[in-house]
Amino acid sequence: MYNVPGRTSGNICGDTTLQLAEIPNIIGVKEASGNMSQIMNILRNRPDDFLVLSGDDSLSLAMIALGADGAISVVANEAPAMFRDMVHAALNDEWNKARELHYKLMPLMEFNFCESNPIPVKTACAMMGLTGDTVRLPLLPMSDENKQKMQLLLKELGLLS
Repeated sequence: MYNVPGRTSGNICGDTTLQLAEIPNIIGVKEASGNMSQIMNILRNRPDDFLVLSGDDSLSLAMIALGADGAISVVANEAPAMFRDMVHAALNDEWNKARELHYKLMPLMEFNFCESNPIPVKTACAMMGLTGDTVRLPLLPMSDENKQKMQLLLKELGLLS
């Protein structure tokens, strides 16, 4: 399942997620509600074999600290090694390392939503030579001002050659 109220205008409440978790072919949820009370309720009451993955980069570390199993990430498209290292550190109780990487990635995590997703991440990947920067209508290319800010963020993270 994918709970992303910001895209669907509707939340899958925690109790509903927990009921659906009992269905054998539903193995987990990408949880992006941003509602930490709801997320903690799911984590506390889920079946042992039901995965909870963060769908919100800025909450991934907190969710893993509370028992989540990992993340499905936007920023991992731009900084896959750094994000992977953060998640692995958290899953291995290396909290200082995980926190350091989280705060290093935080400005990019936040800036990835300065315009409609996937415009910023696609622009960043194009700047890194990974893809083209075209987007389909109704999306438009990133503003020049935000392109400059993105370029600075990528340089600060060592993601541009």
